[in-house]
Formats: sequence, C-alpha cells, structure tokens
Amino acid sequence: MPVDPLWNSTTALQSAAQRRPGALIRIGRRHRCWTLAVLADRIGCSPATVSRLERRTQITDLALVHRAAQEVGVPRHILMASLAPPPSTATAATRVTASQRDAEEDPMRRRTLLTATAAGPAALLMGLDDALAAAPAPPGAGPLDGRLAGARALYDHGGHARLLAALPGLIADAHHAAASRRSLDQARLSAVYGLASAVLIKLGSYDRARLTADRARTWAEISGSPLAAAAAARELAIVLRHQDQHDAAQRLMSSATDDLEASGLRTDATAAAYAQMLCTLAYTAARAGQRTEALAMIEEARRAARRLPQVAPPGQLFAISPAAVDLYAVGVHWALGDAGAALDAGKNLRPEQFPTAERKARLGTDMARAWWAWQRPEQTTRALLDAYRASPGEVRDRPAIRHIVHQLAERHPRTSGVRELHAAVTRAV
Repeated sequence: MPVDPLWNSTTALQSAAQRRPGALIRIGRRHRCWTLAVLADRIGCSPATVSRLERRTQITDLALVHRAAQEVGVPRHILMASLAPPPSTATAATRVTASQRDAEEDPMRRRTLLTATAAGPAALLMGLDDALAAAPAPPGAGPLDGRLAGARALYDHGGHARLLAALPGLIADAHHAAASRRSLDQARLSAVYGLASAVLIKLGSYDRARLTADRARTWAEISGSPLAAAAAARELAIVLRHQDQHDAAQRLMSSATDDLEASGLRTDATAAAYAQMLCTLAYTAARAGQRTEALAMIEEARRAARRLPQVAPPGQLFAISPAAVDLYAVGVHWALGDAGAALDAGKNLRPEQFPTAERKARLGTDMARAWWAWQRPEQTTRALLDAYRASPGEVRDRPAIRHIVHQLAERHPRTSGVRELHAAVTRAV
C-alpha cells in the first residue's frame, strides 16, 4: 500500500526522528480536520488526555498511542521510528581510559563501574535504564540467536544479575538487526524485550517491566508473528496484573488467546502457546477473584495440554507441559484463597518433572505460599529451602517470597531451617 505523502513530509519525518509520536498523532488529526474531542471520542478517552498525548515526549500509555496513531493513519514504520530509543552517539571502538580519575569523570564509564562493582540487581538496573533511554552502540558480541538462548538460560537458572548485565548489549544488537525490517529480526527484538520484562517482574520493578512489555508487544505486532504476539501480550498482562489493572489484563489475555485459537492450533508450538495463555488467563482471573472463570480456564488448559509432551522441548518459546499446568493450578487455588485445594493440586508434583531450575524453584515457592496460608511454618520453610537450593534468585530476588522469609524469621525463629533460610537470603542481598 502506498504511503500518504503527508508522512514523507519534512515535518512528519522530523517528528519521527526526534522521537515525538505525539506530534505525529497531531499531524494526522489536523490532516483529517478533527478536533481533540473527535479523536478522544474515537479512542475512548478525554480531549485533555489527547492534548497531553500530543504534547508529551515521554510515553506513559503505549496502548493509547497505538490506538490514536492507527486512528489518524500514522504508518507503522513511521510510528516505530518515533518510539525507538535514540541511537547512541558513542563509537563502537573502545576508548582506553588513562586513569581511574578519567573513568570516574566520564558519566558512562562511571555508570559502568558502578554496575560492575555495586552489589545486587539494583545497581545493574542503571545500565538497563540507559539502554532503554538510548540504545548503546551495538557491541556485536556474536550471533544473536545464540546470545538470546544464553540469556534465556540465565533466566531459567535464576541468574538475574547476570541477565541484567547482558541485556543492554543484547537490546542494542537486536535493535541493530531489526533495522533490516525482516519479520524474524523484529520478532527476535520482541523476544529480547519480553525477556527483559520477565526478569524485571521477578525483581518487582513493574514500571520498567511495563515499558519493556509495551515494546515487546509493539515489535511483535510489527513482525506479524502470532507466537511473538501471544508471548508479548502475556508479559504485558502479567505486568498489568501486578499493577492491579486486572480488567485490562484479562481483556488483553482473552483477546490474545482467542486469536491463537482462531489460528487452528495446527502445530505443537501453537498448541503449547494456547495452553500457556489459558494458564495465565486462569491465574489472572483468580487474582481478580473470579472463581468460576479461573477454575474453568485451568481445566481447559489441562485439556489443551494433553497433546503436549510430558517435558517441554528445550528452546520452545512456551515451555508448558501437563505438570506445568498442574503447577499453575496450585497458584490459581492459592489466589482464590483456597490453600487446601492448592496443596492438593500440587501434592503429586516433583522437581524432576520440570526441566529448568526456575520451574523447579517455582514449585517450591508456590507450595510454600500455600503452606504459609495454611499456617504451617515447618512445611513452608522446607518448601522455600528446596526452592532456594534449586535457584537462589527465586527466593532472594522476588519481593513477595522474600517477605515470607522475613515473616518466618520474626514469628518462628526456632522452626528448623528458618535461621539457615533467612541467613542465606539476607546474606545475598
């Protein structure tokens, strides 16, 4: 389809280059001779919201930007140019620092030194913030597929700090590759942002996770990949749920799940994606207190998972299996306030049924939450120790689980294993 000459005008191209999506929306609105009220009515918000959207340079609601841009006809590639992080002005060559003083006076190198020497994920988040604000020069550290697989392995093994350290370079190289406009490269960039969102959710950094999940969804839509779109929608829905936007999360998940089902589920990959989406939808409904819907969805997920292997194949985007669905059932019942049903759902699950350290540890933390709700400190402690031994990051880095550890130490300090667990978690922070 030919692009309207409006979008090849100097004003439009400059707005995109200056990373001003709101200005592009204003150009399109005025071109249609629409008032603020007309566009507001078409996208379901107030005229004041549209006015702020057009004037702001910092995006706070990417979904609204997409609706408005689509309504006024901003081409996707023009919109994406306005949403991409600005390129780095740094050269790819490494400058040799003459002294420690020089390094400390250089802002970028000072930030790098802090990242390398400060303890804990909090320091590493600064480097990721820089990459999200302005993509660094692509390091070109090797084939992107292999590095993305390595990054996923870090996530699966609870290596959250190492993953945070790797993400800026991975984001930079993925953006560089996506400039090809090939759908595979765009889907890969979506996957990188989705992985960033997943680890940020683990750390409780929900504002950053919202940003990366929005970008994952944007690039997934541009790529046209149904699997990438489903994965990105799931990450965004999880963030929305953590931000107490349960209705928005459910709408997003329901729409993405319906789109997958409409595809016919002809491959194992799409069947796995469908089962995974049903699990997430069930848990989202449970957190919203919708018991009937949650239980119906988790049962449908069980049916969908029957055709899947008992252990998910390595490298699969949606690593779901019948045992993984049962683990989701534990979380669903816990979220509905039925700790007894949660414990019953997980009573036959064993760590060896799960291929990654992250899932093995998640079995421990989910059962621990149920035992804690059931007021059983001994069983809670044993489950958390099992989780910590499988993947320390799943206990140490997740705020809600760390809170249970602190409560155990305060209320049940003499319970066997509590001091060991508390010492391990506090020593690592």
